[in-house]
Amino acid sequence: MTLTLDNVRKAAELIRGAVVETPTLYSRTLSHVTGAEVVVKFENLQFTASFKDRGALVKLLQLSDAERKGGVIAVSAGNHAQGVAHHAHRLGIPATIVMPTSTPYTKIVHTKNLGAHVLLHGENLVDCGPFASEIAEREGLSLIHPYNDEAIISGQGTVALEMLEADPSIEVLLVPVGGGGLIAGCAITAKALNPDIEVIGVESALYPSLRQTLSGKALTSGGTTIAEGIAVKSAGAIPLAINKDLVDDVVLVDEVDLERAICMYLEIEKTVAEGAGAATLAALLSNDARFRGRRVGLILSGGNIDSRLLAQVINRELVRSGRVLSLRVDITDVPGTLARVASIVGESRGNIIEVRHQRLFTDIPAKAAELDLMIETPDPESAAKMISRLEAAEFTVHVISPASGNN
Repeated sequence: MTLTLDNVRKAAELIRGAVVETPTLYSRTLSHVTGAEVVVKFENLQFTASFKDRGALVKLLQLSDAERKGGVIAVSAGNHAQGVAHHAHRLGIPATIVMPTSTPYTKIVHTKNLGAHVLLHGENLVDCGPFASEIAEREGLSLIHPYNDEAIISGQGTVALEMLEADPSIEVLLVPVGGGGLIAGCAITAKALNPDIEVIGVESALYPSLRQTLSGKALTSGGTTIAEGIAVKSAGAIPLAINKDLVDDVVLVDEVDLERAICMYLEIEKTVAEGAGAATLAALLSNDARFRGRRVGLILSGGNIDSRLLAQVINRELVRSGRVLSLRVDITDVPGTLARVASIVGESRGNIIEVRHQRLFTDIPAKAAELDLMIETPDPESAAKMISRLEAAEFTVHVISPASGNN
């Protein structure tokens, strides 16, 4: 079967009322920051916080009564797992999910809470595949593939259908790419509705499989990425055939870009994005000249990020932006010196988070000490003024972490 817009429209009818028709909203602040006209599709507002609800439900609804009774099995790093688990439970279908051992804890717990039986196996999705196939054959389960399935692809295409019906003036559609199912469905839909629209995939720089395939290069990928939802070493054969015909380009984003985008969504849009979900904003931020003046649609594909990881990302971005810095101040080890330093920091609008005297593990004179400070500042300019005031007070200051965002 060749997938068309008609398949996507039928999928939309199948899932109507059972998945959230998520908002498509113009972002005035992101538009100001990037110079583009930015429109965001908030798929993190699905019940399971991911677009995967869509394709999973379409596939489950197409199973026969015997297949439903026998149960299903899926391989997923989390979002497909939760989509399958949620809708299988709603429909009374037993579900088993095989997840890599590296899957974020929050996704494992949520999948179990949605009623699925979870098995952890292997380091990545490639390792999980044969294991899941073996179980499916042995126990008579129907395998629900996360992206290499026409039903799944048609369901994912409903993201673009809703988005372009809400805002037909979108000129460029940025779509995160893992196995290729989402962008395949979106490309079918977008090109049918507007042949002139530009469909651009976004991959983690560590997992550039679609970009490499489209450019005729050998596949080389691997490493630890915050965007584990798109950490796929090779695209599925079905979506790949579609993407070769319909996708205009693929851009890569690095880890710093992804972390920055996560923080911008949180700070500007007051919404939580996982690494894969923030990939399209990361692409826009790192290629702003390319998209300036154009109306750009961003698919925020999911918001399932571990809270501890999110906290770490926020703190790392505060350091990069110069709003948290670490200083080492050489002082004479006499009463009142710490108070003088603290007074200058406070007068410079700084807030000391941590302080530590270092007297033993150092080669400075015995009557001196090193004062290690972690400080919050309103902005890099305030940090620079604070350092200047400390130096004017005849303290020697060593900047351990950047006092500006230029690192």
